[in-house]
Amino acid sequence: MKLSTHDALCDFVQMKLDGYRFIVVSNREPFQHRRVRGGIECLQPASGMASALDRVARACGGLWIAHGSGNADRQTADVFGRIAVPPGRPEYTLRRVWLSKEEEEGHYAGLSNQALWPLCHTTFTRPRFEADHWRMYRRVNQRFADAVLEEAGNQPAVVFIQDYHFALLPRMLRSANRNLVIAQFWHIPWPNQETFNTFPWREEMLDGLLGNDLLGFHLPQHCRNFVDAAKSIGGRVDQAEVEISRAGHSTSVRPFPIGIDFEEHAAVAESAEVARHEQSWRKQLSLKGKMLGIGIDRLDYTKGIPERLRFLDRLFETHREYRGKLVFLQVAVPSRCDVPAYKQIKEEVEDLTARINRKWRTAFWKPIVLLKQHCTLPEMIALHRLARFCAVTSLHDGMNLVAKEFVASRSDEDGVLVLSKFAGAGHELTDALQINPFSIEEGANAYAAALQMPREERRWRMRKMREVVAENNIYQWALNIVSELAITTGLPGRTSVEEPEYDAAMEMAV
Repeated sequence: MKLSTHDALCDFVQMKLDGYRFIVVSNREPFQHRRVRGGIECLQPASGMASALDRVARACGGLWIAHGSGNADRQTADVFGRIAVPPGRPEYTLRRVWLSKEEEEGHYAGLSNQALWPLCHTTFTRPRFEADHWRMYRRVNQRFADAVLEEAGNQPAVVFIQDYHFALLPRMLRSANRNLVIAQFWHIPWPNQETFNTFPWREEMLDGLLGNDLLGFHLPQHCRNFVDAAKSIGGRVDQAEVEISRAGHSTSVRPFPIGIDFEEHAAVAESAEVARHEQSWRKQLSLKGKMLGIGIDRLDYTKGIPERLRFLDRLFETHREYRGKLVFLQVAVPSRCDVPAYKQIKEEVEDLTARINRKWRTAFWKPIVLLKQHCTLPEMIALHRLARFCAVTSLHDGMNLVAKEFVASRSDEDGVLVLSKFAGAGHELTDALQINPFSIEEGANAYAAALQMPREERRWRMRKMREVVAENNIYQWALNIVSELAITTGLPGRTSVEEPEYDAAMEMAV
């Protein structure tokens, strides 16, 4: 099996984007500076998307434009908001865009996360559509358009836009500079047409996205849903339903399931630092003579955290043998704390944890440990390696990289992944124990199956999943997108990733 690598991506990008500047745009920045006692620290925010794209940015170089949200970001950037990153070994430039409190609340907490997030995730949380939020969303998209146009100038540039925060940005860029090559990846699901029709500004939003040359989603179903929406506003679609023409411009719509940096993740898993954290977790969680189950998520209502806790309650009811023998650690990283629905899920998880612990705990055992903080990568990988099972019970998810990170951590070919059928990762990780997270019985039975599964079965399931995650890694994802963009737009090379020119680049790098 030939794996895509950082070097292969570098070679391929240089070949395909020769003469073009590479510009990434996202809301979340890959590095953030914060004031701490005694100085300033630089940290990487807890974001699977930002971590994955950081690998791409390092390989491609160029520029990353993002919202500067750290309280020491201005202090560490130059007068234009620019700073070289990563610290100590710079490989690309970060350009920070400064937003007012009103802009941040209207764009991010408002339209993005109270309207688009629940609209696109089928979790039965009602979207909130506010005209003022839409106005602020439009204003912030224009702010980012101005930054991109200023950085691109008159030079050829490829602009790679990330996610649902910037649906209007492609059309703004296209109208201002027709020489830009524009691609966007939508990291969350795209809803069916009936659901999307409830969005009050649907035509303007679709028109914005159709300013892209290439629009990517995780799954073919998300692509089909988007194509249906585009048809409803007069977009002309080719026979294969992958090319949409509107207002004299064509947009290709393709699925690109995102991955992680498997080899780096696996290497960290074998490190002495991870081994030290394993010992620390064993002591902190009192694991002697006990098995460990884990969940690691942002505290978000789409992740199915209350559901997985109810699975535990049912497991202890039906399988007495696991009382006092199983500890479940839920890492729930606080997220979007000012949004009412997130305050509600926080309270629900806390109350449910307390109720289940009161019901089952003994003088020497507490079934659920709730940790509401961010874990470092080595701390998280140590938990992966200690766990008999990892629960990824999303009610709806575009991909879910936690599932892939758990698999990449298990170089010992042990552990069981309990995975929601409604997470995009389920389309690739077919050897996980897949469940309907809305069924308490299915979830509890999957936990029991994971705890009872023979070592040999755990080994072959994990081995097959590791092969999938290794092959479909973050570099392959980026290679596929750049290759498709070259074919779509006529960049310096027009070969696909299966053709000899790509193979030659891979041979040099692997």
